[in-house]
This record gives sequence, structure tokens and C-alpha cells, in this order.
Amino acid sequence: MQTNRFKARLAEGRQQIGIWSMLADSNAVEVLTQSEYDWILLDTEHAPNELPTVQAQLRTVAQGDVCAVVRVAANDPVLFKRVLDVGAQTVLVPMVDDVGAAERAVAAVRYPPAGLRGVSVATRANRYGLDADYLQRANDEVCLLLQIESLEGLRNLQAIAHVPGVDGLFVGPSDLAAALGHLGNPKHEDVQRAIFGALERCHEVGKPIGILMTDPALAARYLQAGFDYVAIATDIGILRSGAEFHLAQARLATADVRRD
Repeated sequence: MQTNRFKARLAEGRQQIGIWSMLADSNAVEVLTQSEYDWILLDTEHAPNELPTVQAQLRTVAQGDVCAVVRVAANDPVLFKRVLDVGAQTVLVPMVDDVGAAERAVAAVRYPPAGLRGVSVATRANRYGLDADYLQRANDEVCLLLQIESLEGLRNLQAIAHVPGVDGLFVGPSDLAAALGHLGNPKHEDVQRAIFGALERCHEVGKPIGILMTDPALAARYLQAGFDYVAIATDIGILRSGAEFHLAQARLATADVRRD
């Protein structure tokens, strides 16, 4: 079985910069992974990503050095089993609010007797049976990341982080902003106070924590403050901003011609 490089870097304390993919397209993933990001998030919660497209994207990611993280749509053991079997090594789980939810997630990514993940001896994850050590190593190599994005999750953050088998936490700034009464405004000082508080409390118990932030100034602040893994852009955002930039440039050029 291949070593989970993303998990190994977290254990080493190496900060990792990532990018978020929501277009559910292997071509977009191929372009993104030709840049030197440390990790890429393949989203199935807020993107039209189904298992065959996730598998195709994982194959694309495997062509290079970028590590894949797959966000499942919910804390559901069937969803975990399916993405793990097609080759995901690192899984991000949304909306984890308490210890019970964390324990369910841990059980879902581990084979018995440590958990309840179903066993198949021939999947893409073990190269269709060629990796004879997969069943013995998978529990150690799979990386489990849990999202904290509610008031209850914030209250229980350190207890969640303490659950054995949880490898790291992740702040969801948009949902957290909504929970704090600032829907659509993750930059609000109340939200930022909660985010930096989550960073401090997570590090107090010795667990890494990550975040997504596409605002360059805020992303830089999070990196400088010590967030362990930060996604700094999304494929949709890059496509939209690039399209708008080139259109604005063309309109400026047209306006200059008309003035002449």
C-alpha cells in the first residue's frame, strides 16, 4: 500500500497549501494538479460529483505529486466505504458537531475489529488485489479530517479532537459564519475571532487544523498564524475571476479605441 503523504506531512508538522475542486471534472483536476500545490480537495458535498467521476479524478491526481482529499457528502459509513474503495486515502467529513459523530466517522474508515468498514479484497484502493498488505495497513494510512462549522461543533472542538483516530480538524468558514448570525460574511470580526480561537484550541490538544479561504489577505493571515493546511483557491473562483479579468481588459481596449 502506498504511504499517505498528506497524513505523513501533517504528522511532521509541515504546512500544506491546497486548492479546492468543485467542477467535478478530471480535465480541471489535471490542470490544477500540474501546479505545485500540496493537496487538492475533491468535493462531493457541494458539487455534482458522483463516485465514477471521483474515481476518474483520483486517477488523474495519481499522475502527479499532489495529494487528494475527498470530502464526502455526509457522515455516512456507506459513503466512506465507497470513496475509500475507489482509492481515497484522506477523507474530509462535513458538519461534525460532537464526540458521537466523530466516533462514528472513525469507525466508518477502519476495518474490524477497530471499526466497521466493509471488506473487499479487490478494489482500486488495493490495486485490485495486488497490494497484499492493504488490509493490514489501511487503518493506519487513512487520514480522517473532521469539519467544525457549527456552534455545537465549536463548543465540542477539543473533545472531538481528542477522539482516537481523528487526524485533524477543519474549519468551515461559510457555515460557521451562518451559525454565528453572519450569513455570507465570514470576514466578520465575530467569525474571525471564532476561527482563530479554533486554531488555538486545536493546537492546545496537539491536533492539526485546516481551513478554506479564497481571500488572499485572509489566507495569508491563516498561514502566518499557523493553520496546518489551507486551501487558498477554488477552480470555480479561478475560472470566474479569469473570465472577468479578460473581459474587463477587452472592454478597456475597446474604450480606448473609441476615444481615439
